[in-house]
Amino acid sequence: MYPDLSIIICTHNPRQDYLARVLAALKNQTLSMNTWELLLIDNASDKILASDIDLSWHPHSRHIREDELGLTPARLRGIREAKAEILVFVDDDNVLDDDYLEAVFKISQNYQFIGAWGGKIRPEFEVTPPNWTKPYWNLLAIRDFESDRWSNLIHQNYTVPCGAGLCIRRVVAEKYNELLCQDAQRANLDRKGKLLTSCGDTDLALTACKIDLGTGQFTALGLTHLIPAQRIQEDYLIKLVQGIAYSSTILKALWGEYPSQVSRSQKLFDFYMRLRMDTKSRRFYDASRAGKNLAIKNISSW
Repeated sequence: MYPDLSIIICTHNPRQDYLARVLAALKNQTLSMNTWELLLIDNASDKILASDIDLSWHPHSRHIREDELGLTPARLRGIREAKAEILVFVDDDNVLDDDYLEAVFKISQNYQFIGAWGGKIRPEFEVTPPNWTKPYWNLLAIRDFESDRWSNLIHQNYTVPCGAGLCIRRVVAEKYNELLCQDAQRANLDRKGKLLTSCGDTDLALTACKIDLGTGQFTALGLTHLIPAQRIQEDYLIKLVQGIAYSSTILKALWGEYPSQVSRSQKLFDFYMRLRMDTKSRRFYDASRAGKNLAIKNISSW
């Protein structure tokens, strides 16, 4: 008998205390363990995780080693190994609410026109973040909204879930794998070791629209995102801004929205606005421009 859900944790050199909390939250789920399986994808960690991480508490758990470094290869390995029709991607710093999996299953039954969905994501900072970081919190996979929302339009970004707690139907995952085989550019969208490229989760979620399904976000789903101190440091956030600017530009092009030429008047206006920025704001602006310009250069060679 196949499980209703496959829970997939992709991890590379995880923080042991964070991963312990992730697994403890899964252990406390209200949904019976007999209805879901747990796959821990060890993505080329320096030390093989199967030797340290105990999954024996779950009757349908597996350690799986994926030696090709990168979040995309790890996700694809999870997709290949999963047995259920609904896949739930849980990051190694995601602490699910106790009823998360139960809510996932209900949504999968009640909203069969939705192919990819997620929920609210609360931050838990290891240290109190400085006030200047708040404009960048959305880059740290923090999501809050008042009501359920869904769409089957590709560019309705407010309904597209991010990778933390991402739920997808198997048919969407299989279509995503097909798209990756057709276009190798997609494989470079996501994290690889310490590289801060991203948007692979968005590409995966948007694939639902390719097969006439929709994307959605639901208030019934909630999790806590554990955010270590180094992720709110200025240098890290600048690298993150550059990586996301690069990846999002590539992603838009893959979905038919190519970057437009910037007019001379717009360049002058941007130059003027940059001059008026303080030093910190200028660093973030320059990082964003550098990421986008690199993406445009790469797109021109396709």
